Amino acid sequence: MSTASGETGSGFGRRNFLAGTSALSAASLLGLPRTAASEPPPPETNKIRLIHSPAICLAPQYVAEDLLRLEGFSEVEYVKTEVSSLEDLAGGRADVTMWDAFGALPILDAGKPILLIGGIHAGCFELFARGAIHALRDLKGKTVAVYALGQGAHLLVASMLAYVGMNPSQDVHWVAGERAEDAMRLFAEGKTDAFIGFPPHPQELRAKQVGHVILDTSQDRPWSQYFCCMLGANRHFAEKNPIATKRALRAFLKAADICAQEPVRAARYIVDKGYEPRYQVAYEVLTQVSYRRWREAHPEHSLRFYALRLHEVGMIKTNPDKLIARGTDWRFLNELKKELKA
Repeated sequence: MSTASGETGSGFGRRNFLAGTSALSAASLLGLPRTAASEPPPPETNKIRLIHSPAICLAPQYVAEDLLRLEGFSEVEYVKTEVSSLEDLAGGRADVTMWDAFGALPILDAGKPILLIGGIHAGCFELFARGAIHALRDLKGKTVAVYALGQGAHLLVASMLAYVGMNPSQDVHWVAGERAEDAMRLFAEGKTDAFIGFPPHPQELRAKQVGHVILDTSQDRPWSQYFCCMLGANRHFAEKNPIATKRALRAFLKAADICAQEPVRAARYIVDKGYEPRYQVAYEVLTQVSYRRWREAHPEHSLRFYALRLHEVGMIKTNPDKLIARGTDWRFLNELKKELKA
């Protein structure tokens, strides 16, 4: 078995993945019922646009490609992001995308037209530190590297600090580079005291023995209980195409099940498609992240948890209940949880 590349000679190219992965066929080892795209009603559109932002934790977004075709989307396009995934979604340059829940809150707070329709997984962020820093409160007066200010990683750590009674705007110093990849480099070079990252950056830091983990959202409560990444839709797309929106969500939920129950095949598929060159890294992430969370928890609880923390420290202005009411629609999720019940 190759661990460094995804050669089609390994037997896990696109066609073999479709043949070998039971959730993509009628006979389902994943316990999924038949939901063939030929069943009425068909989607209102045969084209769907997703964001191309490769990250291993977003594996369901890429594993879903062929499932989306089975749902009746003959055109599945991955759009290169221009600003950030949710800004592109709000601007109508994409129809649906996975992204972190906390990063969605400022977009919803600003009243932009996105709609969160389902939770996908929990537990992909890890907080690294160096020296005598071993807990969140030890970060007081320290410097924290994040990918970008005002976006997901920054907001996640801010909510963590608020949770333990700290003021994220006063008690720590934030650093973001010109590019997202600068954050890990600054930490690795000893220029910051801490760094929050998602795969593959935590795996790379461990391999280089840089720093130590003080918080792992896949294991440490309460964060391990809440969704990290959710599925969002452009509001106009969802309102105009409700059947297509539900079918898209169904494809993502099935893809999450594949990642949870068939991590070997899913990891090889991701490598074969070029989203991650290292099989071992992909497999480690797929076995660590909680891809079955969508079956076990309701995403509204996660949004409220993070929104309350960020509202308390003034990082979002809208009342969390109002924000959730105008920025979410769980009807499709509730229906699909019944349809896809194992």
